[in-house]
Amino acid sequence: MRLSFIGLETLQIQIDHATGTWAPAVYVAIFLLSSLLILWRLEMMSHRGVEGTVLGTLFMPYFSGLGNLIFVWVVLSQNGPAEEVAINSWTNNITNLCLLLALPALIWGLQLKPHSRAQKTLRESKLHRLSLALTLVAMIFFSLIVWVLGQDGRIDRFDGFALVGLFLFWQCFHIFEVLKENTRTNSHWHPLIVVDIALILLASFATLLAVDGVVAVIMQSEGQFFGPKQLGLLTGWLMVLPNAVLAFYYAYMKRADVVYSSQVGDGHICIPLCIGLFAIFKPIPLPEFFSVGLLVLAAAALLNLACVTLLGRLPKFIAGALILGYGYSLYWQLSI
Repeated sequence: MRLSFIGLETLQIQIDHATGTWAPAVYVAIFLLSSLLILWRLEMMSHRGVEGTVLGTLFMPYFSGLGNLIFVWVVLSQNGPAEEVAINSWTNNITNLCLLLALPALIWGLQLKPHSRAQKTLRESKLHRLSLALTLVAMIFFSLIVWVLGQDGRIDRFDGFALVGLFLFWQCFHIFEVLKENTRTNSHWHPLIVVDIALILLASFATLLAVDGVVAVIMQSEGQFFGPKQLGLLTGWLMVLPNAVLAFYYAYMKRADVVYSSQVGDGHICIPLCIGLFAIFKPIPLPEFFSVGLLVLAAAALLNLACVTLLGRLPKFIAGALILGYGYSLYWQLSI
């Protein structure tokens, strides 16, 4: 069953008829353009008083992870394979941690410690690193919680409620931290942020259209590699493309704090939120590799945590090791 919003299904039919065999590429293009619009407005928010780490941990995860949230809804509406939601979430998170942090580190370096020795700059940098460290600890915690809950081979409704509850508690913590910081510094966000959010919501409609179209195309491609059996993997790769743009852009701009916080914060949208939301409506049977995959994810987060807290940067040799580990984990996943 396709999406039933007014006019949306008609628009999808028109795109399918007008583009024919090019329909998948058109949907991917719509997804990328809508995601770039979202990222552009998020960049504008950073110039309207939204501080870098707040932007990366409180705003960017929802909007850069919007495709994953929509994927949950689309798989439910199309009665797709539930286990692909778990694969999509894992693929998204392991790509963020092992590839989209490592590649920019190899090219431009990810230096979290400031070059300036001014006391204010040093203090702000230390606070950012502490915030990132806490976010990475949360990722480790969430991955291990899902690992524990999935020992019976599935995530059921009550597991889903527990995971969503954990995520909401984590977000409440962030909101109170932001309010506390704004009160302490007597800072305010520019009122035009409302315009940015409105444009982001408009782009979100296009994202909804694109994700539903991509999932429908993949579900109809029986007997091919780009078919239902690889739905979670393929959509996971698609949905990290906006994150890749974000990571490379901010690494080029020497904003390692935003690179790190956005990639790590985005992971919480998938694990635990996406898995938890889907499980509330339909139990998720976990794939064979998933249990070990969660431990690999926790180990990658732990390695990044050590780099953030002890070194204040991601060294190139560790970045190379993360990329090799990412390649091996995908090979291992596909070979099972």
